[in-house]
Amino acid sequence: GALVAVLATRLGERSVSAIDPSASFVAAARERFPAADVREASAEDLPFPDASFDATLAALVVHFMTDAAVGVREMVRVTRPGGVVAACVWDFAGGRAPQTAFFRSLSTVADDVDDESGRVGARAGDIPALLRGAGCLDVVEDELTVAVRYEGFEEWWSTYTLGVAPPGRQLAALASADRERVREHARAALPAGPFTVTATAWAARGVAPA
Repeated sequence: GALVAVLATRLGERSVSAIDPSASFVAAARERFPAADVREASAEDLPFPDASFDATLAALVVHFMTDAAVGVREMVRVTRPGGVVAACVWDFAGGRAPQTAFFRSLSTVADDVDDESGRVGARAGDIPALLRGAGCLDVVEDELTVAVRYEGFEEWWSTYTLGVAPPGRQLAALASADRERVREHARAALPAGPFTVTATAWAARGVAPA
């Protein structure tokens, strides 16, 4: 619901529609934004008519789509001609994602780590190619960089102990002794006191065709 929160603040909840395949995520978003139109659905089969929106956005989700090409085509389908279609994904391939330090620690213990670098969208040029393939015009690519401050290691580590997303699921699948080894490697690699993690995403936007 992070993107929904920004859009609701800028445009008003009633101007925002959102989808997620997770029932629990949909329930949480509906509770936070009761006036928004939040539905349980997949990106590859959006439950909206053609040309429904002025802008259609996918923030940090293209690499999770079962078929990214189909998902982006659906984004274009539901966007009015001349409207904006945009997406972003962390630069996993370039080692600039917020999870990069975690994946490095995980790889010291586990084999065949899914560090998300091989997923569609995780490198330069991926998202523009998807947008052009879906018929978008005037496609441009850029980088988005953010910085998050943590008061200490425990605050940073706790996000990976929830068992969600590829990092959390892979950590949860380890034996307890191996999880502790990952933790200690990460602790040694990160500052003890307050620190800031800087991360960069590849972002691209295009214009829906007539």
